[in-house]
Amino acid sequence: MAIRTLRIDDDPVLRKPCRPIAQVDERIRTLLEDMGDTLRAAGNGAAIAACQIGVLRRAVVIDWEGELIHLVNPVILEAEGEQECLEGCLSFPGRWGRTIRPQRVRVQALNERGEPFTLEGEGLLAQCLSHELDHLDGIVFTQRVTHWLSEKELQSL
Repeated sequence: MAIRTLRIDDDPVLRKPCRPIAQVDERIRTLLEDMGDTLRAAGNGAAIAACQIGVLRRAVVIDWEGELIHLVNPVILEAEGEQECLEGCLSFPGRWGRTIRPQRVRVQALNERGEPFTLEGEGLLAQCLSHELDHLDGIVFTQRVTHWLSEKELQSL
């Protein structure tokens, strides 16, 4: 489909809450495809939220084990435990920090056909889901960082 321009750093759209999607139609499927194309073209991301390409709608695409997972109007139903994560973001290139995220989450969403489904994630997937759903509420990972990584720390990883 199309590779869209990523919104970065201080772009105000990144800090605005996204609106729910009333109907999963061809426009939304095109949006999801464009998000997937943009994510894969970036080459260093695990997921993308619609606001990261300037669209204030509640949509997320995750590249998980080589497959794209489309989430429309996702909501975290349950969150358990706690994990310290190393985190970055396509919208904040070159910035890495440590965050605290749930160890396990259960999310309800619609897929690209408008069908409801539930997704459970632990560890890295729970981190990814939490990060992206924060985006939909206008929260960026820089607000969650407990420790910024220095250049020396990044090189030692």
